[in-house]
Amino acid sequence: MPDLTPDAARGWIDRWERQQEVYLPDREERFTILLDALEAGAGRKDPVVLDLGCGPGSLSVRLLDRLPDATVQAIDADPVTLTLGRAAYQDRPGLHFNDLDLSTPGWSAGLPGPADAAVSTTALHWLTESQLHALYTELATVLRPGGLLLDGDHLRSSEATAPTLTRLERTLEEREDQRRYPGGHPEDWTAWWDAVAADPGLAAEVAERDRRRVESTHHAWSETVLLETHVGALRAAGFAEVGTLWQRGGNRLLCAVR
Repeated sequence: MPDLTPDAARGWIDRWERQQEVYLPDREERFTILLDALEAGAGRKDPVVLDLGCGPGSLSVRLLDRLPDATVQAIDADPVTLTLGRAAYQDRPGLHFNDLDLSTPGWSAGLPGPADAAVSTTALHWLTESQLHALYTELATVLRPGGLLLDGDHLRSSEATAPTLTRLERTLEEREDQRRYPGGHPEDWTAWWDAVAADPGLAAEVAERDRRRVESTHHAWSETVLLETHVGALRAAGFAEVGTLWQRGGNRLLCAVR
């Protein structure tokens, strides 16, 4: 563990929370709905849950606040956010951070299983379409029968098949953004990462992040921001039920049942 105090890590995570809200005005509502569905659908008070693309643990800690007897295997390949999460929540019972690359087959090897559920927020659209298919296929082998995937993300209608819905989804998001930030955005994703890069206490983690090229493919494609891509990949992986539980514009909570 680097020389990073829990207070310093929590300070960075507080700033992370605020910059995420720039893009997700309904972030807390989506977290709440996801946890409602998890609590109702997990079938037990002490579920084993995978947090896919966990970042610094934002969803994981909210999950444990709701279900304190749960075990959360938080998974990410970003050394910066993993370091922040481990430093901030090092004494949190039930929370385990795993440095694993979801884009690489075999990521689940060594994780305790089977899991009762997998959750994710604003992460899986960073995979390519082939990586997404492979992830869901592997996830189907990790979840118990009846286990849930709950994915909160911007998953859009296809412009090719639903051009009006696509346009309206974007319009709703743009107008909400204009109402909330008429004078422009506060610290955003890029500014947060620029500030992290300037912190000497995180220099080793930033260098490792650059070496892994974590950011190199973010938002470089369009297929995996489409709802139909996720639905098709989940059905191909053997998930029995797939549907949207909550939605505002293109911001959705997608649920799939193993």
